[in-house]
Amino acid sequence: MNHITKAWVRNWELYALILPVVAYVAVFEYFPMYGVQIAFKDFLATKGVWGSPWVGFKHFERFFEGYYFGRLVVNTFLISVYYLLVSFPLAIALALMMNELRSAAFKKTVQTVTYAPHFISTVVLVGMLAIFLAPKSGLINQAAVALGGTAVDYLGEPSWFKTLYVLSGVWQNTGWNSIIFIAALAGVDPQQHESAMLDGASKWQRIWHINIPGILPTIIIVFILECGRIMAVGFEKVFLMQNDLNINASDVISTYVYRSGILGAQYSFSSAVGLFNSAINLILLLTVNRLSRKLTNTGLW
Repeated sequence: MNHITKAWVRNWELYALILPVVAYVAVFEYFPMYGVQIAFKDFLATKGVWGSPWVGFKHFERFFEGYYFGRLVVNTFLISVYYLLVSFPLAIALALMMNELRSAAFKKTVQTVTYAPHFISTVVLVGMLAIFLAPKSGLINQAAVALGGTAVDYLGEPSWFKTLYVLSGVWQNTGWNSIIFIAALAGVDPQQHESAMLDGASKWQRIWHINIPGILPTIIIVFILECGRIMAVGFEKVFLMQNDLNINASDVISTYVYRSGILGAQYSFSSAVGLFNSAINLILLLTVNRLSRKLTNTGLW
């Protein structure tokens, strides 16, 4: 046997361990990609994917020239960037603060309180928003009226949609997103802190000059990955919060694909829209990764 075959035999347990994951990715991520070709065809169920006629970029041109193109791209981009700018720094700040806690009991309590919302389903979360923000019976509006203000239909007001989407997402996911940064902080050499304390460095100085540089590679990697999902606003939450009153601010690419593909049975057109969305995410990922590699010498590859 050559050295490659010997390596496979010697480490067969590791390959057996990773085999289910490889099979899952192959079956559910790569194999379905053959269906992407219907974005360039007029799909007919009677002829199947391979038998349907090719139409080139017809569906892409229809989307680019469509009435909703600008609204969809702008809403998708603004919601994602808004969420990224708010949630990303907060997750880092929360990790840094929890890392400074010395009481084990209090630290566990904070972790439980901040992690717990992540396990609330999206349906329940949107239901909570509807209850608390109801124009007449909602706690927020009742408090506003009691203080001399006026009731606001938050879920029906387009100007409030993005803020409600982002802030509810921050409340639900900031604690969970901070886990990776807490793990990175655990790898910071404590001797650096000891040396800094001997030199008279304050806690804030140690955080700024030791902790943050120590987890900077992790921050950059996570940021690159987040940038690769900027155009991938989740469908479920937007769809549940969406109504006829706020649709100008809430309509995103994923909800449009649902309406045109599932409800309208325009499978080729919706596939073209989804493929365009994925292509933009890929371009953003490659661009940000390349910039990061040039500026910080840190990247995904």
